[in-house]
Amino acid sequence: MERSNGSKWLIACWMAGVIYAVFYIVPPAEGLGNLVRIAFFHIPVAWVSVLAFLLSAVWALQYLRTRQMEYDRKSKAAVSLGFGFCILATVSGAIFAKLTWGAYWNWDPRQTTIFILLLLYGAYLALRSAIEEEEQKARIAAVYSLCSFVTVPFLVFIVPRYYFSLHPAPIINSAAKIDMDRMMLAVLLAALGACTAIFWQALNYQVDDRRRRKSAERGARREG
Repeated sequence: MERSNGSKWLIACWMAGVIYAVFYIVPPAEGLGNLVRIAFFHIPVAWVSVLAFLLSAVWALQYLRTRQMEYDRKSKAAVSLGFGFCILATVSGAIFAKLTWGAYWNWDPRQTTIFILLLLYGAYLALRSAIEEEEQKARIAAVYSLCSFVTVPFLVFIVPRYYFSLHPAPIINSAAKIDMDRMMLAVLLAALGACTAIFWQALNYQVDDRRRRKSAERGARREG
């Protein structure tokens, strides 16, 4: 418990340092000015959503191989958190769009693909809620998670590059080089690390909480 509290304080201090750096150390960007600060929130939450969907697929595969419910719990928790982070990425992107393009939503290729991601993983959560039997739910959800993740690289990295987009150029350009001021890059990496740590902490909490509830339910059934 003390170790858990210690990690929470460490992550909180880390995040506070990142927020301070974003608003007081990072310089305005050419062409974007102070609006570039939104990117230090938008990029990390978008990154974590992709990471969460990847982990969900990995744990889904592990479940199909072993039939251990622990992997199903992890896969489900990863999708739940990834869906939440994907919503944050969508909202922060819409705010940036309003401030730069004059409209929250204009079906830009990147807005369209992230909307499709929300539909895909929202359907995953709806599917799970519609099935009562635990093993059947876990099996069908695992197959769905694997099939859904096949689309993620195309929706996030490939499709948006084939169409004209108002979205700023990605961090890694077409020459496979990082085109960013060193200070900005350092703060961005720190933000990515902090957001990933928050995700991992939340994931462990969700998995542990679900494990405790399942254990309590089994105990109640035995007593009954």
